[in-house]
Amino acid sequence: MTSHPQPNARRYILGLGCERGTDWNDVRLLAERALRESGIEVAQVLAIASLDTRSNEPAILETAAHLQLPLRFFDAATLERETPRLKNPSEFVFARVGCHGVAEAAALAAAGPIAELVLPKIKSGFATAAIAKIG
Repeated sequence: MTSHPQPNARRYILGLGCERGTDWNDVRLLAERALRESGIEVAQVLAIASLDTRSNEPAILETAAHLQLPLRFFDAATLERETPRLKNPSEFVFARVGCHGVAEAAALAAAGPIAELVLPKIKSGFATAAIAKIG
């Protein structure tokens, strides 16, 4: 008997980034847009990932609580190691936080070494989101 993956298996990571003080609704709406644009349901997402300096950022915490998803945080050096896999590396982001991307890099870091971006970075006014598929 062969086993088939569950249709709702949690095999995606939602990467989020935002500027300090961003309204949580902006981050929530962007996260929901990212899922909608990629055709992924919240039930398929394993976790939200971000930069460790955002571990106490209300917009990230409240979005995770709203979506009922756990959070994973990575330091800038870990995210910087993902730069070769980023679709949208940013010198501006590097100058501000020490890595060339937050949403894409965090999604990839949490999803593992053979993960792929299924939704490259999208932006709202002060937030970014990306989705990686666990390899």
